[in-house]
Amino acid sequence: MRRFSLTSLLSESLRGHTGWGRQWRAPEPKPRYDVVIVGGGGHGLATAYYLATVHGITNVAVLEKGWIGGGNTGRNTTIIRSNYLYDESAAMYEHALKLWEGLSQELNYNIMFSQRGVLMLAHNVHDVQSFKRHVYANRLNGIDNEWLSKEECKAFCPPLDISGSLRYPVLGGALQRRAGTARHDAVAWGYARGADDRGVDIIQNCEVTGIRRDAFGRAVGVETTRGFIGAGRIGVVAAGHTSTLMSMAGVSMPLESYPLQALVSEPVKPCFPCVVMSNAVHAYLSQSDKGELVIGAGTDQYTSYSQQGGLHITTHTLDAICELFPQFTRMRMLRSWGGIVDVTPDRSPIIGKTPVQNLFVNCGWGTGGFKATPGSGHVFAHTLATGTPHKINAPFTLDRFRTGRLIDEAAAAAVAH
Repeated sequence: MRRFSLTSLLSESLRGHTGWGRQWRAPEPKPRYDVVIVGGGGHGLATAYYLATVHGITNVAVLEKGWIGGGNTGRNTTIIRSNYLYDESAAMYEHALKLWEGLSQELNYNIMFSQRGVLMLAHNVHDVQSFKRHVYANRLNGIDNEWLSKEECKAFCPPLDISGSLRYPVLGGALQRRAGTARHDAVAWGYARGADDRGVDIIQNCEVTGIRRDAFGRAVGVETTRGFIGAGRIGVVAAGHTSTLMSMAGVSMPLESYPLQALVSEPVKPCFPCVVMSNAVHAYLSQSDKGELVIGAGTDQYTSYSQQGGLHITTHTLDAICELFPQFTRMRMLRSWGGIVDVTPDRSPIIGKTPVQNLFVNCGWGTGGFKATPGSGHVFAHTLATGTPHKINAPFTLDRFRTGRLIDEAAAAAVAH
């Protein structure tokens, strides 16, 4: 891998940037790998990267049925934060946030991480009590979070309307200053580039059609559109399609898949300094480096694998945006898209072993998958390499739905799913 530096950039600029090579190889699948990761999104690529860099396991394949960055990794609103309520979730997302803070340097790739702050608005007494509880819980876990009055919210985000005429007036907000955004596809590209440089095979256009088990019930490989690939261990990291893949091995997952929509406006000059989220009104908003307003909606009310979603969902979201930020009422929407999120009953992920020997799963992130990318990959790589969970992902077992030790983060997700 050729490293990016000021010297290399200046050198290439003198010859029209014609000397850059491919960012990662396009290898043919080997007959067998030590680890096969099903899913070439951010979590799968991060897992492969940390298997190679932390655990020295390089005989790894990442199988992606489409192209790198074409799934949920390229279909989200890029928000990163760690202000979750419960200790288990706070540990997971704070671990991820700390990795985010040095990730561009780690990968030698600009992921455009911007710690612009995430402000979560309160519109009623319940919101105020809930967010203050989050603030206190976060501080006990050493995570930055603070309560702002409505006037302080206005000072931090000048476009916000705090007048009393709103249907849902702003009463205050919880602010995590270290939170922010990153360039979603750059994250996938950076991890792919780093993993490939360490010998990982990234195989695109390779759909998994079956999971093969031997006479003892152990997972021994995957059937794909490019032939059978043997594996010592298999990690399924396929977001909304996880339940379909796991059913191929006879494992039933406590998951439901929903379309989650987002949209962007026409680009304008910089006018929005942070990320604002509102669960009661339901909308969340930031501004991209290209000047577009990036707007997130809630999940559709029905389970589906369609990436189109219902028009009424985006309409409701835009109503909320126009109420909170009246100056944006004349903005024109440029495009919209949808991703497929996998939601568990307690709105927390599943990371660990399955009842099938040698088969592991990382799923159930719902609407919080992107922000967890480096932390998820790091702990899942540990689980795959050692066969035992990292202390951070130990609570997020599949078995918790049998024992009842749930981690109910529905409110912290700040999305009506």
